[in-house]
Amino acid sequence: MTTIIIGGGASGLFSAYSSALKGNKVILIEKNEKLGKKIYITGKGRCNLTNNVLPNEFINNVVVNSKFLFSAINNFSSQDVIDFFQNNGLKLKIERGNRVFPESDHASDVTKTLEKVIRKLGVEILLNTNVTKIEKISNEFKVYTDKDVHISQSVIVCTGGLSYPLTGSTGDGYIFAKHLGHNIIKPIPALCGIQLKGNDFSDLQGLSLKNVGIKFYNQSKVIYQDFGEMLFTHFGISGPIILSASSIVNKFDLSNLRIVIDLKPALSDDILDNRLIKELNENSSKEVCNMLRSLMPKQLILLILKNAGISSKKICSQINKEERTRLIFAIKNLTFNLDSLRNIDEAIVTSGGVNVKEINPKTMESKLVKGLFFAGEVIDVDAFTGGFNLQIAFSTGYLAGQNS
Repeated sequence: MTTIIIGGGASGLFSAYSSALKGNKVILIEKNEKLGKKIYITGKGRCNLTNNVLPNEFINNVVVNSKFLFSAINNFSSQDVIDFFQNNGLKLKIERGNRVFPESDHASDVTKTLEKVIRKLGVEILLNTNVTKIEKISNEFKVYTDKDVHISQSVIVCTGGLSYPLTGSTGDGYIFAKHLGHNIIKPIPALCGIQLKGNDFSDLQGLSLKNVGIKFYNQSKVIYQDFGEMLFTHFGISGPIILSASSIVNKFDLSNLRIVIDLKPALSDDILDNRLIKELNENSSKEVCNMLRSLMPKQLILLILKNAGISSKKICSQINKEERTRLIFAIKNLTFNLDSLRNIDEAIVTSGGVNVKEINPKTMESKLVKGLFFAGEVIDVDAFTGGFNLQIAFSTGYLAGQNS
């Protein structure tokens, strides 16, 4: 039995491992000059390879088609991934938020471990080889490349999505899937920065905010909220809680949405008012813009005062109760209108892909074409940051390989 795997990323490498483990002859075809090119840049080059949580909690962190992944995650869990790497000589460590990294902090060690394992199992690896077409003829597949034609009884498509195209994720798998009769859910960016309207944020570029609350509104309805760290950029906003939010708000027309940032989420209006009264009294002869430095980063002060309708030159002793109320509102409701997501080229993952309704969740095999399997980002599944998306690649790859 011969299995051809298209794509040598996370899902492709695990598909190769799993298929070879059951005794198949495995040919892994990769268009790049090396395997795991996208793995090298994950986790800022450190590779957050999974998240050490139980399957049910893992599923809760999947944004799109979580139920589809139930069999895959339970069949090959986070603990199974941890055991695999440790049993094959890669020391791991667990950091904040149950994120799992190689102890060396080198993503390359993850790829090297996987490559070592599949080579030991006899997987044939074809690098710098571009698959151009897949055909199903009777009970066999013909896989055409720019160099040769290969015959197999099963094919696993592990070509990734459209994010980070320089790593080889250029949507080839969607073309193969459509040619073989599958429907593609339109690919859109996920886990990416968000562009804002206007220029109120232009002076905030480079400002990192910690322990802030955010709420995204579609008219009067809150569609997402979170707490944590964010960053202002030249285009708008990014950072951990914004990346997560992008995977939810990407289902909406962003031009109708707004973000409301609470700079002091731990303080109620009354407590913040008492704090303001104290600061105003202690700095009674100072300008209000100088007093606010004890409450917030300097870059934010002029914008907050503008939103509160208070002159930055006003003396603290002249601030009345109504102005304090407006100031409190401005601090706890810093609002920006959204424009759009950043381009999919910059997204950490792609949302969209091969329709999961056409894939058997227990095997990753196509319901339309016997012997055709899909794994990883090419499928319409995606999750929050924290190692969840790589685990999805490993789990779906393992399941596809087992059943190929």
